[in-house]
Amino acid sequence: MTDLDLLHFEQLKKDVQGQYLKEYTPSQDDISKWKGIDIIYFQEDLRKKAKGNISEKSFYTYFKNSPVTKLPRIDMLNLLSIYAGYDSWYEFKKQHLFAGELLQENEIPEEEEIDELEKTVSSAPELPKTEIQPKKAEINTQENIDLQKSITDNQLFTKNKTTANEIEISPAPAKKNFFKKNAWALVTSVLITITGILGFKDVLFSKTYKYCFIDKDRGVSVINTLEIMVVKENESPLMYKIKPGECFYYSTKDKNLKMRISAPFYEPLEVNRNLENAPEEEKIELKPDDYKMAVYYFSIKDIKGGNPDEQVALIKQKRNQLENLISSNAVIYQVYDNDTYGIERLDKQKYITLVTTPTTSLKNLNVIEMKKDIKGKIVSIKFKIATTDEKNK
Repeated sequence: MTDLDLLHFEQLKKDVQGQYLKEYTPSQDDISKWKGIDIIYFQEDLRKKAKGNISEKSFYTYFKNSPVTKLPRIDMLNLLSIYAGYDSWYEFKKQHLFAGELLQENEIPEEEEIDELEKTVSSAPELPKTEIQPKKAEINTQENIDLQKSITDNQLFTKNKTTANEIEISPAPAKKNFFKKNAWALVTSVLITITGILGFKDVLFSKTYKYCFIDKDRGVSVINTLEIMVVKENESPLMYKIKPGECFYYSTKDKNLKMRISAPFYEPLEVNRNLENAPEEEKIELKPDDYKMAVYYFSIKDIKGGNPDEQVALIKQKRNQLENLISSNAVIYQVYDNDTYGIERLDKQKYITLVTTPTTSLKNLNVIEMKKDIKGKIVSIKFKIATTDEKNK
């Protein structure tokens, strides 16, 4: 990657912005200021024209910051180049050459790195090919040994004799040390066993209970992610999240269990169990909040009609239904998965406009939280439009 590549990418972003502005009118002309619904519409147009998609995280990484310091992957560069009207990233650069810039036919950075490595290796000093020095050292060692034998034979004989005497008196302490080592090993084994029992006593004496959750009206698994708070005396509550269709497994040696269960589309439920005579497996019914479910259903409802007149009628019907269900003073938040822009507040009309615009992104709309007042009107919505990767998890 070169500095010229980064300059070319800034040019490409301008071309992408210009291509989009030919047919659409976002909230801001500057692509770096787009957010929320503007990004969704752009992703939709990119899928339609270039047959590909970039994630919301990539958009914030490469379009919100200018100039960028890191070039996107080649597949993203090719996709944006095709959207801007070029055959590839290479063709885009070819038509936007700077003065004095030379563009190679096949740009593969890995080959350049390999050439550089080969130059480094070729310039390194060669190692000696002969082994004369090791042989010389071996000969010198042999000569020293012979010399010692010829002058100090008696001294060598006396040293060997002393060594033999030392070997003869060594078995007695070795036998004594053998028993000492075994005694310590036995004591250590006992201590390890006791420590293991004390450390894992909760696991050894605990019991595992299984709780599955079903929709009381429909008799099927709940359609939401559940939040379960286990309340224990003199301790802070324990929080668990259970995905739709999954059961909750809880191991404990306590005699009582207190759980508070909540989900966006269901009424909260508190469960108290005496575990001394409770079954190990149990199904718990949750009562659905039909009002909240209606808001969610109308938010993701497909409004594609057979002809333009039918589609307009469906959009009007959907808007009227949401107008009746949501309070005029509702607080609505859209949550994002990036560091630059974490959350955005929408008013009632902006939310209704978002969910009545036919885009494929609405299929990935997940409600995190929904609250209503005493009159039944929805006063709070927190939602997220998941990416394709998140849906496949």
